Amino acid sequence: MTYEEAKAFLADCNRYKGEISLEPLKKMLAILGNPQDQLKFVHVAGTNGKGSTLAYVSTVLKEAGYRVGRYISPTIFSYRERIQVNETYISREGLVRLTEQIQKAGEQMLAAGDGHPTMFEAETALAFLWFVEKKCDIVVLEVGMGGLTDATNVIKNTLVAALTPVSMDHIGVLGNTLGEIAAQKAGIIKKECKVVSAAQKTESRIVIEQKAKECGCPMSFVDTTQIRDRNRGLMKQSFSYKERTQVEISLAGEYQFENAALALDVLDELNKMGYVISEEAIRKGMRHTIWQGRFSVVAKEPLFLMDGAHNRDAARVLRDSILQDLKGRRLIFIMGVLADKEYEVVAEQTAPLAEEILTIMTPDNPRALSAEALAETVRKYNPHVRAMGSIRDAVREARRLAGSEDVILAFGSLSYLGELYREANK
Repeated sequence: MTYEEAKAFLADCNRYKGEISLEPLKKMLAILGNPQDQLKFVHVAGTNGKGSTLAYVSTVLKEAGYRVGRYISPTIFSYRERIQVNETYISREGLVRLTEQIQKAGEQMLAAGDGHPTMFEAETALAFLWFVEKKCDIVVLEVGMGGLTDATNVIKNTLVAALTPVSMDHIGVLGNTLGEIAAQKAGIIKKECKVVSAAQKTESRIVIEQKAKECGCPMSFVDTTQIRDRNRGLMKQSFSYKERTQVEISLAGEYQFENAALALDVLDELNKMGYVISEEAIRKGMRHTIWQGRFSVVAKEPLFLMDGAHNRDAARVLRDSILQDLKGRRLIFIMGVLADKEYEVVAEQTAPLAEEILTIMTPDNPRALSAEALAETVRKYNPHVRAMGSIRDAVREARRLAGSEDVILAFGSLSYLGELYREANK
């Protein structure tokens, strides 16, 4: 099996999609020796900020001397990016070898009439195998979608369940109300784990508190009143939280203060459990955390930023960041979203701020919204919009339009930002 054949096999596992159930994955993991039971986890669910929170926690743990697994989706730069140990992607050889194990286990299941895991479920099993092979001390695990029935929720050894802000996302799949969606996210809470949550809207907070109570789990929420001394910047920011003063972070955007505060609360819980995480490791790790696609710099002259804002709350936060950090600058937007997202709300929040808007269709995704359909929606809020034929065309046209003091901002679905980054840096 070659690397490309391994990726093709995993992608083909999506033909086994059907009724949502973790049973096929559990059966596969049993065949593989239940590698997940040999690992300890920080499990991260929520709507916005999962990736940034995961990045802060895992970077600090690495600085503290631990071998840390990361499991993330979607990815921006490489297929292998989704499975990392100490920020190093799984090797091509490792992915091929473990995919062959997945394939054999799948054949055994099909022969027994036990069904077969989907692509994401197979990737999750593969990740567990890799983390065990690499002797990870701890794994920071990002939920794919929801929580309760997500493939990552087969784990038992959750040390901390971390919940980022919950908002309306994957409507109809996870639920139709904020409470229903919060119940799915809170599904990662297990007996005897610690629960740490970002500040939540009342409806979400009630659901999360109830789930924690049912599981007998101590829980806490980020105290936003204690986030103070906020010093904003595109390249570096700092803030104080609780007893810590002037914590530096390199991720931009107003929302990063709350993501970082949540990460600090998670790390404090791990410290209480016996993980040795010095103040020096915390400060160094927070300062050195890198997470692309969150109001991050793609290129300079003109300044080129990208952000994964694709739903109501993320768009509101992006708008606030634009108004504070890019005040007075002429803006050219590149937008691409999936059809099942709240793209009209995103357009309403952001489109009036731009001088010009270029829409694109996110590549290689069956849920992609066409550039023309997105442009039609955006036009309600800004007449200066054009549909572009490709990401390359959009990047070139944005640069043609932008003067040296202007700003290009690409946002929407994370799924196209990797290709955009490569085009912008050619």
